Amino acid sequence: MSISGKSAAGTETARAEFLRLQDMLLAADIAYHQKDAPEISDADYDRAKRDYLSLLETHPDLAEIATWSEQVGAPVASGFGKITHAQRMLSLGNAFEDSDVADFDRSIRNYLGLGPDAALAYTAEPKIDGLSLSLRYENGVLMQAATRGDGSVGENVLANARTIADIPQEIPGAPAVLEVRGEVYMSHADFDALNARHAERGGKTFANPRNAAAGSLRQLDAEITRARPLRFFAYSWGELSEALAPTQTGAIARLKAFGFQTNPLTRRCDTTDALISHYKDIEAQRATLGYDIDGVVYKVDELALQARLGFRSTTPRWAIAHKFPAELAWTRLEGIDIQVGRTGALSPVARLAPVTVGGVVVSNATLHNEDYIRGLDSKGEDIRSGKDIRIGDWVQVYRAGDVIPKVADVDLSKRPETSEPYIFPHCCPECGSDAVREEGDAVRRCSGGVICPAQAVEKLKHFVSRAAFDIEGMGAKQVEQFHTDGWVKEPADIFKLAERYGTGLQQLKNREGWGDTSATNLFAAIDEKRNIEFARLIFGLGIRHVGEVGAKDLALHYLNWDALAAAADRARPAAVAHRAADEAEERERIKAQSEGRRAKVKETRDAATASCAVPTEAAAAWEDLTGVDGIGPTLGLSLSDAFANEHERAAFDRLLAELTVIEPDAPADDSPVAGKTVVFTGTLEKMTRAEAKARAESLGAKVSGSVSKKTDILVAGPGAGSKAKKAADLGIKTMDEDGWLALIGDA
Repeated sequence: MSISGKSAAGTETARAEFLRLQDMLLAADIAYHQKDAPEISDADYDRAKRDYLSLLETHPDLAEIATWSEQVGAPVASGFGKITHAQRMLSLGNAFEDSDVADFDRSIRNYLGLGPDAALAYTAEPKIDGLSLSLRYENGVLMQAATRGDGSVGENVLANARTIADIPQEIPGAPAVLEVRGEVYMSHADFDALNARHAERGGKTFANPRNAAAGSLRQLDAEITRARPLRFFAYSWGELSEALAPTQTGAIARLKAFGFQTNPLTRRCDTTDALISHYKDIEAQRATLGYDIDGVVYKVDELALQARLGFRSTTPRWAIAHKFPAELAWTRLEGIDIQVGRTGALSPVARLAPVTVGGVVVSNATLHNEDYIRGLDSKGEDIRSGKDIRIGDWVQVYRAGDVIPKVADVDLSKRPETSEPYIFPHCCPECGSDAVREEGDAVRRCSGGVICPAQAVEKLKHFVSRAAFDIEGMGAKQVEQFHTDGWVKEPADIFKLAERYGTGLQQLKNREGWGDTSATNLFAAIDEKRNIEFARLIFGLGIRHVGEVGAKDLALHYLNWDALAAAADRARPAAVAHRAADEAEERERIKAQSEGRRAKVKETRDAATASCAVPTEAAAAWEDLTGVDGIGPTLGLSLSDAFANEHERAAFDRLLAELTVIEPDAPADDSPVAGKTVVFTGTLEKMTRAEAKARAESLGAKVSGSVSKKTDILVAGPGAGSKAKKAADLGIKTMDEDGWLALIGDA
């Protein structure tokens, strides 16, 4: 059989880091957007986001496990009505260096096909650190007010919004439909006064103005909100019955004329140098503004170009946030705690002596993994000049407005003589199972699987999450409660709750926090999810590396559970051989590096592959599995491991016995290219590459960056080189741009 010779070990390392960042970002979104209690700093979040997206760009196969990149904000919390946004409320991409701004401008010009000297204006405005709010006016009357929520569905806070003086109740002369979007915030002076009043009464004080504003707007009692001094800046819009103006600048002026507060520091800039100059001007005024900002937002000024540029899954192409740098402080590291995640990853967290950084008290920091503690990065190279981190050290931490920083440096002059290196645990602190670090993996993982309570709880939380089974009334809190009580140990137990605890001495309705109505509603919500889409089932199982996209790809390829399970079983010998080849390749690389010679990767991999006798059926099943667009060897290995684990497989079988799986339809043939894999190469003259890709995908085609035997069509413009030759060698259908446009009906 033939097993891919790509650096699977390196890819595995990238995937491990990608998943660590993804877990961090997902948890951070819930903490920030839903609980108004951020757990990591803005700087940490932005850096994780940047690293996450960078990995996604350099390793396109990671799209199969990406869930966070398709998410905005967090789901609506209980206690509020839901409002579906007519147009999604998206987040922004980030820039951190001046060069990032130049890259942003270059990407805009490339997408639009504009030269470097063509006129292109932007707006620049302060990025308010508050809570996003969308206001809907109908015939000039305020009818709805909704938080961003998860971007699609927000919380109904109309009664609260009506208490904010900056928000007009009526707008004479407004369009029939006008959705105004902006940021609710609290000034520094009002924040200090509010905390002083709370402290006098012995009440809870807020960590920062953003938390105070978010907590105030999201009160269930509007009278509490009325007593809080909230403000509102308008800076954007959603659904409109008529355009406000041809430009961003003009539209903002129109919003101001309607009676909204707009930021006076908003400027129109004709060059990136002007953008950066204004950024520096705003940064210099930051301490005297009287309200919190965490950067400057740049937007293409011409709205017609904004429409042409469109959106990615969660961010507009035509806007970016240029963030301010983080702040620093020194404190003592008092301990290192190990947390166990859903995939068994052991994540170290630093416990710090509380320290005020930028006006906020912080007491925790992420330490990533054991290499990071030792002073090494994912490539084994020094970070912090090779300084390790030890309990008792004085460490420099940095943040940019929230509460959990990172460790930037260690002061060795203050390290006690009795200090000893930190020994990372080789046993799971939750279940005592071996904590194993596989070759190429930056993370040590508990081998306990379903017997590890930490993994079980995290897997259950994942199982009931919005993108998985999404069981109304059963969130993280309920999962923890039921698991602690011994009622739910695995997903199948959820569907036996009514049978086991609906009657008898331990009736759910008699438990604290539950009653007849809530218990009945929960059982009904559980029963509703007995009929579940195949893709949601696959994603809900929490198999390592299988994200929403990968789950959908698997569901559409195999169509039903039996076919998927059979494929995993048949491919098992080939999966084992692939892992052996990966490990042999990694050992050869390490050995060659230590001996100062070039690694014989191909020969080593070929020898390892040849030593594994793989049946033809297994090889074919493996090629079919890993050949699914967006899957690849790493996800294939993970899937194979899950189905080969007898405890996991038994849990799957018990769950399936409780469900009726809704199988997807085979891909529809709605266009001449639906379901086909298309590669674009050379120079396209009638559209940019980005526009061609977007158009092909809108017609149901899959666009690949490389030619393979799975390619159906190669669209070759002038300058096509090796891809055209390879396509010809493989007998792949090749056409020019005009032929492609004729095929899809755009000629």
